[in-house]
Amino acid sequence: MIWASGWRLASAVSNAGGLGIIGSGSMYPDVLKEHIIKCKAATNKPFGVNLPLLYPNIDEHIQTIIEYKVPIVFTSAGNPKAFTSLLKQHGIVVVHVVSSSKFAKKSEEAGCDAVVAEGFEAGGHNGREETTTLVLVPAVCNAVAIPVIAAGGIATGRQMLSTMVLGAEGVQIGSRFVASNEASSHENFKTAVIHTNEGDTVLSLKQLTPVRLLKNRFYNEVKQAEEKCATPDQLNILLGKGRAKKGMFEGDVEEGELEIGQVATLIKTIQPAAAIVKEIWTDFEAALTSPLNRR
Repeated sequence: MIWASGWRLASAVSNAGGLGIIGSGSMYPDVLKEHIIKCKAATNKPFGVNLPLLYPNIDEHIQTIIEYKVPIVFTSAGNPKAFTSLLKQHGIVVVHVVSSSKFAKKSEEAGCDAVVAEGFEAGGHNGREETTTLVLVPAVCNAVAIPVIAAGGIATGRQMLSTMVLGAEGVQIGSRFVASNEASSHENFKTAVIHTNEGDTVLSLKQLTPVRLLKNRFYNEVKQAEEKCATPDQLNILLGKGRAKKGMFEGDVEEGELEIGQVATLIKTIQPAAAIVKEIWTDFEAALTSPLNRR
């Protein structure tokens, strides 16, 4: 949720009954501090921060999170042992995002309070195993005793219920909230999301860090380079710096990197975050009472 989930979206989701999460991966340390302060002012409900462990200013982010007493941290893209103990010493709940049972077990051993089992369908940076949510969630549930949160390919209440049948105790939803009024993503990107059809996203750049992209001119350049057996160095040059910001935050939907999940094909409206939370919950309750009710 880089370039999409700042304090406005996080506080709106928390106020609506969900757990809003600030995406810190695109933020400098002073920017994260500003977003945490504004989020605390905008909601009296719990909220969290997603913390990519490979982030270059990780130590400063950790200190900010501790200083401002963020209650929950979702770590990702790195070794869960790195900061879990430190965060828990300060009373912070730690959840680690995983794409395999192997790393779920490592997260449990590291002392994490829960894991997010994120399937292949998810947007943004993804696991190399390419295991789908339908397979990953029950596998992770079988592998660990700590709570499992499902992610990847989830945008509706009916989908939320299906992951709970598989053993998950909750869900993490990203792509649906990209197309929200409060998301900091550019309107051009939001519009591209709601016009996405099946097959319009592809897991790409696997030689670097796998990332699910919406097809556009930049993606086509990547595809052509990979078909010509481009080296990782050549792909890095093509990717350059600020490509995600250019697409998702600045709105260049042709030359920018557009990260979104497969479930974008089900997203057809841009709505306030509170309306999205209500819609998901209403759909969940309807599915719970009438699971065979097809709309």
